[in-house]
Amino acid sequence: MSRLFLSDSLVRYLWVGAALLLPFTLVAFAEGESASPRWVPLQATSDAATVTPVAQGASSGAAKKVQYERDVRPILANNCFGCHGPEKHRGGLRLDDRKAALDKGAIVPGNVDKSELIKRVVTKDVDEMMPPPQSHKTLTAEQINILKQWVSEGAPYGAAPAKTTPKAAPKKPVNSKSASVKPKNPKPAAAGHKTALTAPTSAPLVTLTTISSQSIGSQPAEKMGFNRDIRPILSDNCFLCHGPDKNRRKAGLRLDQRDVAVEKGAIVPGKPDQSELIKRIFAKDADVRMPPADAHKTLTDEQKEKLKRWIAEGAEYQPHWAFIAPRKAPLPQISNPKWAKNPIDYFIAAELAKHGLKPSAQADKSLLLRRVSFDLTGLPPTPAEVDAFLADKSPNAYEKVVDRLLNSPHYGEHMAVYWLDAARYADTHGLHFDNERAIWPYRDWVVQAFNDNLPYDKFTIDQLAGDLLPHPTRDQLVATGFGRCSPTTNEGGSIDAESLFRYAVDRTETTSAVFMGLTAGCAVCHDHKFDPISQKEFYQLYAFYNSAADPAMDGNIMRTPPVLRLPTAEQDKQLAQYDKDISGVQQKIKEAVAKIAYTDPATQNPLPATTKVETIWVEDNFPVNAAAHFDGQPTNFITEDQGPVKSGKRAIKKSGEGTIQDFFDGLKEPFKVPAQGTIFAYVYLDPQNPPKSIMLQFNTGQWSHRVNWGDPDAIPFGDKGTTSKLQGGDLPKTGEWVRLEVKVADLQLKPGTMFSGIAFTQSGGTVYWDHVGVSYDSNPATDPELSQHAWELKYNGKDPGKDVPQEIRDIFQKVKPEERKPEQNQKLHEYYLSTVYSGTRDIVNSMQGEVAAIEDKKKKLEAEVPASLVMADLPQPREAHLMIRGQYDKPGDVVQPGTPAILPPLKAQGRATRLDFAKWLVSPEHPLTARVYVNRLWSQCFGIGLVKTAGDFGAQGEPPTHPELLDWLAVEFRDNGWDIKHMVKLIVTSATYRQDSHVTPQLRELDPDNRLLSRGPRFRLDAEEIRDNSLFVSGLIDLKLGGHGVKPYQPINIWEPLAYPGSDTDHYVQDHGSALYRRSLYTFWKRTAPPPSVSVFDAPAREAFCLRRERSNTPLQALVLMNDVQHFEAARALAQRILSSGGTKEDERITYGFRIATARYPTAREMSILKDALAKQLAHFKTKPEAAKQVITNGESAPDTKLDPVELAAYTMVSSVLLNLDETVTKN
Repeated sequence: MSRLFLSDSLVRYLWVGAALLLPFTLVAFAEGESASPRWVPLQATSDAATVTPVAQGASSGAAKKVQYERDVRPILANNCFGCHGPEKHRGGLRLDDRKAALDKGAIVPGNVDKSELIKRVVTKDVDEMMPPPQSHKTLTAEQINILKQWVSEGAPYGAAPAKTTPKAAPKKPVNSKSASVKPKNPKPAAAGHKTALTAPTSAPLVTLTTISSQSIGSQPAEKMGFNRDIRPILSDNCFLCHGPDKNRRKAGLRLDQRDVAVEKGAIVPGKPDQSELIKRIFAKDADVRMPPADAHKTLTDEQKEKLKRWIAEGAEYQPHWAFIAPRKAPLPQISNPKWAKNPIDYFIAAELAKHGLKPSAQADKSLLLRRVSFDLTGLPPTPAEVDAFLADKSPNAYEKVVDRLLNSPHYGEHMAVYWLDAARYADTHGLHFDNERAIWPYRDWVVQAFNDNLPYDKFTIDQLAGDLLPHPTRDQLVATGFGRCSPTTNEGGSIDAESLFRYAVDRTETTSAVFMGLTAGCAVCHDHKFDPISQKEFYQLYAFYNSAADPAMDGNIMRTPPVLRLPTAEQDKQLAQYDKDISGVQQKIKEAVAKIAYTDPATQNPLPATTKVETIWVEDNFPVNAAAHFDGQPTNFITEDQGPVKSGKRAIKKSGEGTIQDFFDGLKEPFKVPAQGTIFAYVYLDPQNPPKSIMLQFNTGQWSHRVNWGDPDAIPFGDKGTTSKLQGGDLPKTGEWVRLEVKVADLQLKPGTMFSGIAFTQSGGTVYWDHVGVSYDSNPATDPELSQHAWELKYNGKDPGKDVPQEIRDIFQKVKPEERKPEQNQKLHEYYLSTVYSGTRDIVNSMQGEVAAIEDKKKKLEAEVPASLVMADLPQPREAHLMIRGQYDKPGDVVQPGTPAILPPLKAQGRATRLDFAKWLVSPEHPLTARVYVNRLWSQCFGIGLVKTAGDFGAQGEPPTHPELLDWLAVEFRDNGWDIKHMVKLIVTSATYRQDSHVTPQLRELDPDNRLLSRGPRFRLDAEEIRDNSLFVSGLIDLKLGGHGVKPYQPINIWEPLAYPGSDTDHYVQDHGSALYRRSLYTFWKRTAPPPSVSVFDAPAREAFCLRRERSNTPLQALVLMNDVQHFEAARALAQRILSSGGTKEDERITYGFRIATARYPTAREMSILKDALAKQLAHFKTKPEAAKQVITNGESAPDTKLDPVELAAYTMVSSVLLNLDETVTKN
């Protein structure tokens, strides 16, 4: 039914639901990742005891004396040293040096009121305030009091800072904008050394292992690393003009290559003051300074110092990390090896220790089960599965759960979602009409490949080049649908060459990003500006796809070739039977023709005189290859035992009321109107039910020639007295066959006019038609329908038409008459007598009709047979060129298929093929393929990869947070047979993955985005998981696997405004029944208007590849969860589950529903809120039973009539709250 949320009463219920949801949302926001971070100072101490937080009013005489290292330095380090410390000295002020601070008046020992530092931290003037507002740092009142007390006590410092060359910047929290200063390589903490975390009184006191303050100052500065410290600066600020792109390069200077930079004097290793690079970046003159003003880029003081220090250290370069072959580093030493579950944890724990952090505790078992269930199947656990896991005390209980989930058929469905994002899979072509395409078998192949744990190397080869494998299987051919997922067009005015170019570019860009993490598309128009990929190398990759056999125009058809038909065993059997039946009838035709004593009139001597000839157009069936049209009334080709037949074995019978007609048109070989001809047809009118009139209509390009017999007004077609409605006479006599005739001249048809169709029309009654044709005077020796010689003369060297068998067409087009072999002449003779010769039509038409009828059945079955677009190459490869400036019509030098020189060489015999390319991608020496995919697997589980930029492993991408771990995983993947399930299991069984996701204020400060993996993953479920979760917990879901895409509920007018008239996707026609509740993976995907239920939750449009989904938080998402018919219907179905299976008491029912939604028991506070909500809803609906009925009748599934509507409505509203909980739609 339609949504009822427009009614005023129901809107009030929804606001009630929103109000009930608010307390849960606020709690989740306060505790979740998305809450605003709160600054908490980090204090290091050399004492064994934990430091007590300094009380408010610390400046009073009763306060404990302030110590610089313990109390003051952490405040200054976290809030001031960034601009007034060892690295930067804004205003010439250093607060890490007591003398410098005193000289500038920032500190006046013993005099708080005169100290500029104190004035600045207490002022309300935003222009004078320190830290400045733009730093997003604010001192607490407690911290200000500590600083006041310290100044009043004489502002004593610890050891003086070193005066030597500045050390490396202290390591900051990963991806944190409000970074706390931390040492880069801290030593392990001495026994008893701890960090006290000063927090508001409401926050718990947390201790973390760190280092002593003395060890901080004693550490030598770590040497600058090119990939880690320098390349990002040069790539962002310099490579555009001084990088790989030779066309954009200025002054011949390359800063991406050491030898060129040194030769040009930009870098003088060990001598920064003599290096032109350093002179330019520190220059005061804007005309000399680099980057130039028009680049709109400015180096920070920190970046300048890094470059200066790097050159001072010798300016060592490194190859970009991603192009170096991965290797397994030894597992690092960690302080608590018992925590580690597998090698992953050693790398994580070691990195955490560097930042003074420890791993979080293991997550609650029910939470962990829910997390891993979503990550491996996209579905939540059932209460029974939760109970079984909680009850299993065996040491491998969790591993058993993981194995069960990996073996679930739903594992492949979940994994396929992200691969289909990468493959840009959709059910439509994507451009212009955006019509449906036949490719869903590829989607099902991906699901099955993941379920079968197809090794990733085979998974790659099958998709990129399955068609080129020796004797490819059906599955390997279907797999090549990866390449056919690209958007295509059939737009009028499109240029074939341009379309083919765009398709090849798309496939090249997609393959490069998906399998190698390279932005190769940046080299379409010029050399890559940041990565070592030249324009020529891009077109060498492009050459692998330039010879694809799919056409430039997709034809707006479902099955744009090349296509693979995929019949079931039963369909195969039936199609074979049809072929057998057709062969049987054709054999009968051959035998009948063999009995004909035919003499070609053209060979007679003397030649025969002109004679009266009849050519039969319709006998026993409509002409072969004509398109038949019926108006819905019964039409039969009846045999003699069913009614009157004039000639042959069958006649047309038509019965009905009003104006009814059957017709055929679209003849590939139209009927030719002869000079002085007479069109005839035999008609039999039922004496018990005669028509008012009958009519023959002829299509000469349009239906404009008609002959009527009987009442001239009964059939409302044409104008009386014209050739559009010529009166042929009275209604024929009933009860016998009558020959109707009309002269061609009376219809004003010129000789040679072509008929492409005939319509048989009547006004009511029962009419039989038979033996329709034309009679005319003919010279048999020159008439192609009487003389085979004349027929051959007509078509020698020409194409006789697409409906003629290919072997006959080939004989005419390719073999001269004098060169034809006897068997070829025999084939022409047999075809002529069976199909062309008018003298045999009475004999063969009936049998030809049988063939046509069987072929019609065969075509209908073939239309039902699934098919999938597949890849294939042209027999002769197209020549590939470097396209100047990326323009399709500006070909430059010819290029051969090849790969970038920065990567290992491709090995091929002769011209390299897509198969060679695919094998090269998964060769052991390739540095990218394994890294790229394990990074995406990591991202699926943790919400972000070790490399955040999943599609860019180049210079502009983010370097890995844990490079040794990434390499270890890549090698593990490759050396274990590219086993995807092995890697997934390794990740989800790690102690890192099993951590609790709770965020303490300290973790939020030091690891705000969880890039250090200091806790378990916590983020909103992906779009498909949100919808599937609602369907699953409600019990509505249909877990059938595979098949054609389905069309569940969708708001009106989503497709229509974007559609072209005539498109087969111009109107959204919703499915019904179980199709409404299939998993979201199977929702029909129209590329120009993706399913709104998933796009609102950040699913990509799939117009291009997507390797990492974004996550947004919008009001529209909340409205969908609360108001969308699918989710509200799910709330009602969940309410039914609660009432039917959740017990008889409110507490039992609420607990049951809460556990289904969240996999845990509600707290006492949550129970109280939900019970109160239920009571209010019950009271409300008892006074408004009609409103209750509205609530429970949303969606097509019927409410349980055995349940009280009022109670069901109340529980529906409570269930809607449960489905809207932050915890329900979040993976904790």
